[in-house]
Amino acid sequence: MAGPDIVKEPGIDETGFASLFVTAPDCLRLHVRRYGDRGRGLPIVCLPGLTRNGTDFHELATALTRDAAQPRLVFTIDSRGRGRSDYDPNPENYSFPVELADVLAVITALEIGPALVLGTSRGGILTMLLGAARPTAIAGAILNDIGPVIDVKGLVRIKGYAGKLPTPRGYEEGAEILRRLGDAQFPGLSPEAWLRQAKQVWRQQDGAMMLAYDANLAKTLETIDVERPPPALWAQFDSLARVPLMVVHGANSDILSAATLDTMRERRLDIDILEVPNQGHAPLLVEPDVIARIAAFVTLCDVSALGF
Repeated sequence: MAGPDIVKEPGIDETGFASLFVTAPDCLRLHVRRYGDRGRGLPIVCLPGLTRNGTDFHELATALTRDAAQPRLVFTIDSRGRGRSDYDPNPENYSFPVELADVLAVITALEIGPALVLGTSRGGILTMLLGAARPTAIAGAILNDIGPVIDVKGLVRIKGYAGKLPTPRGYEEGAEILRRLGDAQFPGLSPEAWLRQAKQVWRQQDGAMMLAYDANLAKTLETIDVERPPPALWAQFDSLARVPLMVVHGANSDILSAATLDTMRERRLDIDILEVPNQGHAPLLVEPDVIARIAAFVTLCDVSALGF
């Protein structure tokens, strides 16, 4: 069977990344940002959350790519139905098996060898599933505010607004909508930071504001109920036992509980836990100290991959 097609847009744009398009197994086009040209050490693959896209990792990817001592090659994937990837006409395909197949198609098409995989929320679940499905693809993992047990109260909160946000007249109004929804999770976040979030949640098209994701993604949460928590993924978590593992935890998170984090620590005594104060689900990964900690962990993964 022929491999996925790659369509490269001409040139590197002004923000320092190239846009690549990979054809998924069912012919949908998946958008991938590639930061850097020829990086040293392990490549990094970033997987965003349910309604998010690769722009979430821009600051982190830029910093890692421009590290003078150890420049990196970083790929951020827009899952189907998000960002610049195609929307799926069948909402049932917004599922873990299909999205895992998409990730495998991307790393195969772009010839990404063993990589450090960073997954935020749903992207972290995909990271654990990838560890179980293709262990040799992962040389290190970062789970951003996600674990094998997901707090159902947080899912109910997300269910309440995913795909249902009011349409703002502009990004400033969008920032205020997000601030009202998220201030309890992210107290004290600056107006500039909320504006950045608005520019990731919405996009302007023909003078109108539109969600930067398919509203049908909300259907993945239809069965969520406080009486029916999703199944635990301890076996998938344990599939990462052979590689270095970092967990980023938002101190105000209602998705990754302290109890689950403690159990993860008990099962992995060498786990690197980064607690982010004053942030909930999911930490933004844009602060210089957070980026520095992640960069140090990436270097550790390089050493581990060499067999030391």
